[in-house]
Amino acid sequence: MKQLRLATLAATLFSSIAFLVPDAHAYPDRPITVIAQQPPGSGSDAMTRIWADCVSLKVAQPLVVQNKPGANGILAINQLKGQPHDGYTVMSIGMSQMTITPYVYKDMPYDPAKDFAGVTVFGATPLILVAGLDSNIKSLDDLAAHAKSVPGGVNFGSPGKGSPAHLLTSALISKMNVPGTHIPFIGEGAGVTALIGNQIQVMTLVSGTALPQVKASKLVPIAIFADKRSPAFPDVPAITELLDAQDLARPAWIGVVAKKGVSDTATQRLNEATQQCLDDKDYVQRLRAMNVEPLATAGEDLEARAQADVQVWRPLIDTLGLATEN
Repeated sequence: MKQLRLATLAATLFSSIAFLVPDAHAYPDRPITVIAQQPPGSGSDAMTRIWADCVSLKVAQPLVVQNKPGANGILAINQLKGQPHDGYTVMSIGMSQMTITPYVYKDMPYDPAKDFAGVTVFGATPLILVAGLDSNIKSLDDLAAHAKSVPGGVNFGSPGKGSPAHLLTSALISKMNVPGTHIPFIGEGAGVTALIGNQIQVMTLVSGTALPQVKASKLVPIAIFADKRSPAFPDVPAITELLDAQDLARPAWIGVVAKKGVSDTATQRLNEATQQCLDDKDYVQRLRAMNVEPLATAGEDLEARAQADVQVWRPLIDTLGLATEN
């Protein structure tokens, strides 16, 4: 009788422990927060929401997008770093935050290799240099003429210091040997508004953000930062057609990371769900409507891609003297 009571007690304790410590293989068993590092309405935000909508169906749990814009992703990254590494908070992250932003500060605000675990790269898209309609800039020659005619040169915008738009446009005007002034914004939307209002003259945008504005004749496309033309902009020259600038032919990409230390179970489940999304016609069509090519890479591929891009961006950052104290 005593042995039966002990066995019953042991079973009860085991059940209690099992209840308190969820089975890692059951991930996810509750909603997942996805931190978006750009504001609502931006291209990055739209891509993040398309990914989250599809993956939530595949894992049978809500993926709740939470925008945390500012400082070109640093505010979002700090939020991720403050969360448990349990896989229930992840972050959509761009080429910028993985390969540029930490290196434009002399004191790195974070280290991608030490702070993040890769989940996937889920999309890539070309970047395009555009001008405001009222700027009367329709080509690189027009841009050069404008830059030389006004104090401070051409005013060019970006969605934040250390963004690909910042670096690419800075490198471009340096190659053209013309003056320019960088005007950072919080996200692409604010920059587009400034372009249309002629507060700035040019800006580099992800093509999905630029496309509807170009079709509405509100922005003028100047060049694609790629080594070939984009089907979405067949009449717009690639940057390599205009200049000896192979180093500027860099597509933007977007992926998902978790906090370092997260279980392989969590990252692999989200990665598998992203792979499954490639068979979802609605998901693929929504991304391609933004001129984004759907991808589903392994987490380690995200990290390898980032390291390859760093080898290109860091020398540019040093050459252009973009690193600052804070």
